[in-house]
Amino acid sequence: MSEQQKGMIYAALSYMIWGVLPLYWKLIDTINPYEILAHRIIWSLAFMIFLIIVLRKTTEFTVQTKRLFKEPKQTLSLFTAALVIAINWGLFIWAVSNGHVMQASLGYYINPLMSILLGLFFMKERYSNVEWIAIALAAAGVLFMTFSLGVFPYISVMLAASFAVYGLLKKNIRIDAMYTILLECLFTLPFALIGIIYLRSANMSHFGLNQDSFTLLFSGALTAIPLILFTAGARRIPLSLIGFLQYIGPTLMLLQSVFLFNEAFTLTHLVTFSLIWAGLLLYSSSKIIAYRRRTR
Repeated sequence: MSEQQKGMIYAALSYMIWGVLPLYWKLIDTINPYEILAHRIIWSLAFMIFLIIVLRKTTEFTVQTKRLFKEPKQTLSLFTAALVIAINWGLFIWAVSNGHVMQASLGYYINPLMSILLGLFFMKERYSNVEWIAIALAAAGVLFMTFSLGVFPYISVMLAASFAVYGLLKKNIRIDAMYTILLECLFTLPFALIGIIYLRSANMSHFGLNQDSFTLLFSGALTAIPLILFTAGARRIPLSLIGFLQYIGPTLMLLQSVFLFNEAFTLTHLVTFSLIWAGLLLYSSSKIIAYRRRTR
């Protein structure tokens, strides 16, 4: 098997795991979403510490972390990224628990186009007319849903914006992706512990000797494993291929929302998704054409 084939398998598996996460969160939706988020941070930290010890990467982790902390701007960027991804995790868990899986799916379809806008404003990147049309189509889809349903899809936009900001903040951080998730969990650990203490003091905690709490213990592995698979895949295949594979996740979410969770898929949703799919197709096609020109 070639390295590119391995990369495709790793990347596809990562997006498939992310795509079926709503099923996992649905299994434990009797637990408060904020408590789930706090435990996700704690068990992700525990899993990453265990993994780094097993892989004998503690020395490398220490060296890279010390190097990072010598650069205040990078440390601040990673701390901010940790807060942003925690917000993204919490919002996604809340959306699943409250029957908004379709809006979550829409958010992750919008995400690549949201990243384009951030690149324009913060990285001073320039885009082709085709890419601008792609952005306009996505914006038209969001506006159409807003005016048709009378409700702005704030869950979708917040999920897309938070993940795009997270990607922007992580863009120039010079540390291995495996170590960043451990540090991000360390940065957000105090907030997680405070949240758990508050929920227990207010008798709102559901974590204890029950099946849901046992299931929640695996949230750390389900957070870290797809990230590791994605990192392994991204190193072996072109960015244009990653761009296509990333739609596996939101597509699986959309299918679950309609066929498993019985969320309504109306004509308004069809028009909205169609506009965004058209924009994504244009954007992805332009990237593939540009990549082929460069390789020639």
